[in-house]
Amino acid sequence: MLKILIIQTASLGDVVLASALANSIKKHYPDSSITMLVKKQNEAVLAHNVVVDIVLSWDKSAAKYKNLFYLLKLVRKNKYDFLINLHRFASSGFIAAFSKANMKVGFKQNPFSFLFNKKISHTLNNVHETNRNLELGRLCLPDIVLNRPVITPKEPANSNLLLNDNQKVITIFPGSLWQTKMFPIEKWIELASLLPVHFDLILLGAATDFDLAERIALTRVKNTINLCGKLSINETAWIMQKALMNYCNDSAPTHIASAVNAPVTTVFCSTIPEFGFTPLSDFSFIVEVTEKLNCRPCGVHGHRVCPEKHFNCGTKIETKQLLEGIKDYVRI
Repeated sequence: MLKILIIQTASLGDVVLASALANSIKKHYPDSSITMLVKKQNEAVLAHNVVVDIVLSWDKSAAKYKNLFYLLKLVRKNKYDFLINLHRFASSGFIAAFSKANMKVGFKQNPFSFLFNKKISHTLNNVHETNRNLELGRLCLPDIVLNRPVITPKEPANSNLLLNDNQKVITIFPGSLWQTKMFPIEKWIELASLLPVHFDLILLGAATDFDLAERIALTRVKNTINLCGKLSINETAWIMQKALMNYCNDSAPTHIASAVNAPVTTVFCSTIPEFGFTPLSDFSFIVEVTEKLNCRPCGVHGHRVCPEKHFNCGTKIETKQLLEGIKDYVRI
C-alpha cells in the first residue's frame, strides 16, 4: 500500500483545491493511504472526506515552532513513500526536506526545494491551480488524471434550513481575507434588491463577515437570513448544493462550490481569472470589470486597500453582470 503525504498549509481555498490531487490519486490507486497536512483552522474542511484517510494539522497560533518540530517527528515516523508539497514557503519545505520520505517533490519557489528529489516551477500562466498541483503529483505518479476537489456536505442541524426542491435559494458570500478582492458592499446590496422577493436569500461566510452581511440583510428583510459564522464548512457546502446560485468573491467559497459542483458566480476585482483560481462547477460564471485597467491585477492576493485609491476594478462592475446565471428568473 502506497503511503502518500500532501502538504498544503496555506489558506482554506488552497486546501480545498489540494483535495483534487488527493482525489486524482485515490481514483487511480484506491488502496493508497493519503494523508493531508494543513493549518489547524483548516482541518475541518476535510472532515469525513472520502479521499483523505488521515488529516494532520499544524497549530501556528501558539508554540508555532515547537509544533512544527513535533510534526516533523511524526512525519518521519510514518515513513511516506511519496511526499508532495504544494506549499511554497519555508515551513512546509523544512518538513518535506527532512521527512525521510522515499521521494519528495515540490515547487522550485520553496526555499528548501534544493533538497527535494524533483521539482517544477509554479507559474501563474492561465493554468488552473488544480492542474499545477496535478503536474507536481505526476512527478511521483505519472499516470494520474485530474479529478474534482472533494468536500463531504453535511445537512445543517438547524431544522429551519431543511430546504426543499421547490425553494429558490440564492446565497451571497460578501467577505474575503483581502479587501481588494471584495465586491463593494453597495453592489451586493443592489444585487439583493434585484432578486425577486419570493427568493430565499442566505448570507454566508465566516463570523468576521457577519456585520458586513447584516448590512445586506437590513435592506432586504423579507426571506433573508444571515448565517455568517453559524455553520461549519461542510454544512455550508450542503446549502450551496441546494442553491439556485451562489455568489462569491475570488475566495474560498468559490472552491467549496467547485468541490460539490454547486452553481456559482465568482466576482474578480483586483485579481484576474488568468491566475488559475476560477470556479470548476459545471454551471459557473465569471464576473469582472469590462474596462481595461492598467492597474489590474495589482497583486496575486490583493491588498488591504486599493493602491490607486479608486478601486475601479470593483466599483466599475455593473450589478446586472451578476444576473447572467439567473436571468430566466429575474427581469431588470
